[in-house]
Amino acid sequence: MEDLYRFERELLNQNITLIGGIDEVGRGPLIGPVVAACVILPPNYELDGLTDSKKLSEKKRNHFYDILQKEALSIGIGIIKEDIIDEVNIYEATKLAMKEALKNSSLKPEHVLIDAMKLDLDIPSTSIIKGDSKSLSIAAASVIAKVERDKMMYELDQKYPMYDLKHNKGYPTKKHLEAINEYGIIKEHRKTFGPVNKYLERNKK
Repeated sequence: MEDLYRFERELLNQNITLIGGIDEVGRGPLIGPVVAACVILPPNYELDGLTDSKKLSEKKRNHFYDILQKEALSIGIGIIKEDIIDEVNIYEATKLAMKEALKNSSLKPEHVLIDAMKLDLDIPSTSIIKGDSKSLSIAAASVIAKVERDKMMYELDQKYPMYDLKHNKGYPTKKHLEAINEYGIIKEHRKTFGPVNKYLERNKK
């Protein structure tokens, strides 16, 4: 079993107790925002079964989301919409979402653990490759960000059922691509992403 508290424990041993985990979801979809979360857990926190949101069922994610909403010391959310993604590119937009999540945190962490990305911050940070399956704080952030973005996709699905966003969450699935070809695109689509951009090029007047 992976020790999901190793990085946090090292910091606690240095008397650093406000440790933020930062992660994002939504880099790959063709539609909607990229969403990040910054979560500060209580020292020596345990939540059995919590791990990278991609490894959890939706039911489990929602279960952990509800627990974290009650038990986390602080949760900050960062949302960068599709127009900014198109303007600055998804990599830069991901960094902006992470920084916004940190800024929206009610407590300022003394140190942040970040999934993969390196951020230019005014507080110490550690970037961890595959951090969402190596750090409990990052795993918590991945669950919060995933559930928050999924809620947005469900709302969008209600308005635009033809894209079947409740089942593909905006990823370039066969059904989503077929729907773009048949119904066109909506303002929430990312215009610079391959399939959307190809559709726009084909349909230039």
